[in-house]
Amino acid sequence: MTEAASFADTRHCLPSGRQYEISFEGQTVLVTEVGGALRDYLLDGRPLLDGYGPAEMCTGARGQSLIPWPNRIKGGSYEWEGQRLQLDLSEPDKGGAIHGLTRWRNWNAPAVEYTDGSIAFTYTLHACQGWPWILDCRLDYHLGPGGLTVRTAVTNRSASRCPYGTGAHPYLSTGVPTPWAIDAALVQVPGRTFLPVDERGIPTGHERVEGTEYDLRELQQLGGRHIDVAYSDLIRDADGRARVKLVRPDQSGGVELWVDASYPYLEIFTGDTLPQPDRRRTGLGVEPMTCAPDAFNSGEGLITLEPGQSHTGEWGITPL
Repeated sequence: MTEAASFADTRHCLPSGRQYEISFEGQTVLVTEVGGALRDYLLDGRPLLDGYGPAEMCTGARGQSLIPWPNRIKGGSYEWEGQRLQLDLSEPDKGGAIHGLTRWRNWNAPAVEYTDGSIAFTYTLHACQGWPWILDCRLDYHLGPGGLTVRTAVTNRSASRCPYGTGAHPYLSTGVPTPWAIDAALVQVPGRTFLPVDERGIPTGHERVEGTEYDLRELQQLGGRHIDVAYSDLIRDADGRARVKLVRPDQSGGVELWVDASYPYLEIFTGDTLPQPDRRRTGLGVEPMTCAPDAFNSGEGLITLEPGQSHTGEWGITPL
């Protein structure tokens, strides 16, 4: 249990705030004060994520948790119980609001809940432009024999019910952080259906994956596919989890991301549109989501939290 010892005197000045480390049997996870974000994950020094350094600002939403909605809201505008609400446009080039309201906020990490192998972050999201509610938010990171487990729990502390969704945004890595590193990798995505999108990233319907470039149900080389869509109708194992795999071409190692039943959607992002050319296709974005993109308008997968009601979901990463 250390707090980025090499940066002990400057941790308040780092772009992502205080740095925290947890470890278990050769596994090391690095998380940050800003966003309570998953900055990196290593196994015996091998990167399992395409993360970022302690002196860097997070780009591409790497490892951030997305509350109270994942993905996009068209025009940043939605109607709730007869009231039209307008969020700030956090994705101005597409004229929308993206990835929620908590990923750039400073989260608290109580010392009493920080051990060698686990850490908890808490944050209260108060009312703001386009969001007139209050949520108590908590992120738990735990390392064990099966890898990393991330638990997201939120409680509505408002006097009225509110819309809700959550997600996360890690980029899986084969441990070879070079441009186009994922092209040669083997990928498996357990989605039977994908949601095609318009030029603003908003779903236009549902299509079966059969016969399309989006069919990754069997482990296969990713190649030059450009993917930035959500998958649904997920294939789940006997334990109720759906799993995405990214494996080295020779199958000498890899990484798996799993989601529990609270996440019916998985966004897959090959990073082709990232504004930093040197970060494109260096990792595979795999985004667990409790609802579809633009769910605040479509209602697809949207959760309604009554006053005092809570929602909890778990996802995780397993070294292969």
